[in-house]
Amino acid sequence: MCSEDAAGDVFPEIPRGGDRWRVVAASVRGTSHQKWQQPCQDAHYWGTVHDDVLVAAVADGASSAALGKVGATLAVCAAATTVCARHQHTVCPENDAGWRQWLVDAMRTAQATVVAEAQARQVTVRELATTLILVVVMPTRVAVAQIGDGAVVVSDMAGNLIPLTVPQHGEYPNATTFLISPNALATAQVGVWRGSPKHVVAFSDGLQRLALKMPDGHPHAPFFLPLLRFVETVPEAREAQAQVEAFLCSQRVRDRTDDDVTLFIGSLMRSSGDAGPMSL
Repeated sequence: MCSEDAAGDVFPEIPRGGDRWRVVAASVRGTSHQKWQQPCQDAHYWGTVHDDVLVAAVADGASSAALGKVGATLAVCAAATTVCARHQHTVCPENDAGWRQWLVDAMRTAQATVVAEAQARQVTVRELATTLILVVVMPTRVAVAQIGDGAVVVSDMAGNLIPLTVPQHGEYPNATTFLISPNALATAQVGVWRGSPKHVVAFSDGLQRLALKMPDGHPHAPFFLPLLRFVETVPEAREAQAQVEAFLCSQRVRDRTDDDVTLFIGSLMRSSGDAGPMSL
């Protein structure tokens, strides 16, 4: 396992864990950044509220941005902690308009945090450019917001894979929208899926070629199904984390992408009947 390339979580202020959700999340440096001795510019962050609500954020700092990692790290922390704080003190919305307001407000806070950091460092905000995905998972719905590339996929209790977002491109085919883009908040993908989630997966654009059938963005079942079953059924959460990090560092993945990769998986744990040990 290439542990030196796996970026851990930051700013652990919001609660973690409980028995309801098993979370495996990793950000791993790509071979292109290894070659040029650059850091992993992806970031992720997650926490729980009242045990049954899972909040997560994933970001991909722009490769062309000198401080892309800083922007990504600040964005995921600001967005997730904003939603968690609001959820602890306010009844969550029941309609789509209310959720849109919650999620866009959280992304606006993340945007303001990145802008303030650029001002403090006396650099242009472009140097902290980053994408941002925000996910709120509840027993009967999943609310999502996304600016830029990457995607969110939910697996329901019947095992169906449902795309909740698709990669968001900018004005040009190979460009993407960043959190600091002038139209970022106005054009963000925001939605609410109503159902019973079994697994929720969010990932940065480094995994798009493996996880999605392009150009339509439909989930690629051979990527998701073995991975989700593994995370759900492996006996120890630490073992699941270690093997998923090893998978992201594996030749199978690196033959398909040289970019940084982030993978977040939240799995609703079964109360009984777990399968025996598995491996990826």
